[in-house]
Amino acid sequence: MADERSDDKQAKMIDAARMYYELNYNQEEIAKKIGVSRPTVSRFLQQAKDEGYVQIKIIDPKENNGLLAQQIEQRFGLKKAVIVSVPQYEDAIVKKYLGVATGDYLYETVKDGDIIAMTWGTTLYQAALNLRDKHVKDVKVVQLNGGVSHSETNTYAYEIVHLFGKAFHTVPYFIPLPAIVDHSVVKHAIESDRHIRNILEMGKQSNVAIVTVGAPTEDSVLIKANYFTESDLKVIHERGVGDICSRYIDADGNIIADELNGRTIGIDLEELKLKEQSILVAGGPKKVEGIYGALRGQYANVLITDQFTAKYLMERDRSL
Repeated sequence: MADERSDDKQAKMIDAARMYYELNYNQEEIAKKIGVSRPTVSRFLQQAKDEGYVQIKIIDPKENNGLLAQQIEQRFGLKKAVIVSVPQYEDAIVKKYLGVATGDYLYETVKDGDIIAMTWGTTLYQAALNLRDKHVKDVKVVQLNGGVSHSETNTYAYEIVHLFGKAFHTVPYFIPLPAIVDHSVVKHAIESDRHIRNILEMGKQSNVAIVTVGAPTEDSVLIKANYFTESDLKVIHERGVGDICSRYIDADGNIIADELNGRTIGIDLEELKLKEQSILVAGGPKKVEGIYGALRGQYANVLITDQFTAKYLMERDRSL
């Protein structure tokens, strides 16, 4: 009975949204037609936007993102750059817009037989939330690197892989391990397990990789996950501009510490260069340096970012 009431409420919400946005009814007219109060109609319209049933795109004719995308592609040798217009240069807003753009891009490009591998974090969680259901055959979904946190911080690793599997109608493969362990010998022992080795090998064989860049700041999910010692953090803050798949790089894209890299579970960054599509999804003021390092290191051949970050990337490169 409760499910029926819930379905009826959702149907009325969708009807209200259609009348308002497609048929140009006002809220009073909608209230009379579907038999609810006008404040309820207002709540329905807000809920429809919040839950993604209504998506509003504003096209700003002053924004020439196409030209900017071409410049980014040429300068960094990319197959594709997708530049998203965001209304404010704030992390949370940027991530939401990049999430929608990533969902759209993957819907257009994922094909039968793809092996899709992804890392984790709040940016890719937004992407996973915005994936569109696509019926494709023989697609595999696999986690690229460990993501079990040692703290209460959620890395969203499980949720992301699960949502990717659901969107592309396949059973996903997880790496139920931390990203970084205390000693390289522990890493080698773990990776020698045949089940773990098979999942890591699938990530290596993937033709589509979806990654992001984490900034080495105190609100970093990777840092808050409590993987690092004080000496690790000293090296990260002194030399790192960001991390890809939990591996920290400098402004030229070089790994900053072999010892730390040797304790990290997951794909080696050099493997990203071999992918048919290595898709970097990142933007926002804290990520510019890390994105620049990732592009200099040639770890991505597709970039999905916002217009502010794209402009900063071009300016930063011209200043060298």
